[in-house]
Amino acid sequence: MKRFGRSLKYVYLGAMLLFLYLPIIYLIVFSFNDFGSGRHISYSNLGKWNGFTFENYGTVFAGDAGDALKTTLIVAGISSVVATIIGTAAAIGINSMKKRTRTAVLSVSQLPMVNPDLVTGITFMMLFVFINSLLTKINVRIGDVPSLLIAHISFSIPYVIFSVLPRLKQSSDMLYEAALDLGCSPLKALLKAVIPDIMPGISTGFIMALTMSLDDFVVSYFVSNHTKVLSTYIYSSARVTRGVNPALATVIFIPLVTMLIAVNVRRLAKEREYEVQNKKVRLKDKGGIAK
Repeated sequence: MKRFGRSLKYVYLGAMLLFLYLPIIYLIVFSFNDFGSGRHISYSNLGKWNGFTFENYGTVFAGDAGDALKTTLIVAGISSVVATIIGTAAAIGINSMKKRTRTAVLSVSQLPMVNPDLVTGITFMMLFVFINSLLTKINVRIGDVPSLLIAHISFSIPYVIFSVLPRLKQSSDMLYEAALDLGCSPLKALLKAVIPDIMPGISTGFIMALTMSLDDFVVSYFVSNHTKVLSTYIYSSARVTRGVNPALATVIFIPLVTMLIAVNVRRLAKEREYEVQNKKVRLKDKGGIAK
């Protein structure tokens, strides 16, 4: 009976993973399908295997698709780095606050995460329209790319904060104080002692910010006027007969998975090293031989 229950759990887990990842596997496989003219997938040729080819990846950077992909990568890269820096600094500050103040600030910081994307997108659109109406008096205007950067940084910061805070709670305040006692300045103690200790949380926050920026559609749709990112380009292309090149999504997906695997492998290696060091310390305290 226990063996049957264990087998049932594995079957359920496998079915759940299949349900989650089957569309992604389908996308990757069909990104090598020969769709013929234009190398685009649409409702007319969806699911029809016409042969294996690399031509879809040869045209992935061509035309408007290439411009949209480059803009997406630029916006995602810059916004995720800036959001990680600001979010990490904010998390360190929030962690040092008193309980009531920390609870209030965390509640406010959580609002962009639970706020509907539609409301966020319309709010940013109205904000930039108002600012540009004031700047036109001095012949200045906020462009699409700066608007996208500001919007993506704003909604990415809370994800970084809530990724770094758990790691800060696991860390000890004595680490920072010990660095000060050893002669470090407050800034050097922060960079040399605190930041390396919470680096797993920072890495997770960076990946979250990068993923949210690459995945965003609603905010980008309302904020950008003429410049298209990948999500808005795919939306506009899917509505017309020319369809979408499936290699576009695969080009974004594979680097993200590779980065996620690398970060997790590095974290597991660090945890393993930490366990080995603790084992050596325990053996030494008991008078044993550390191996």
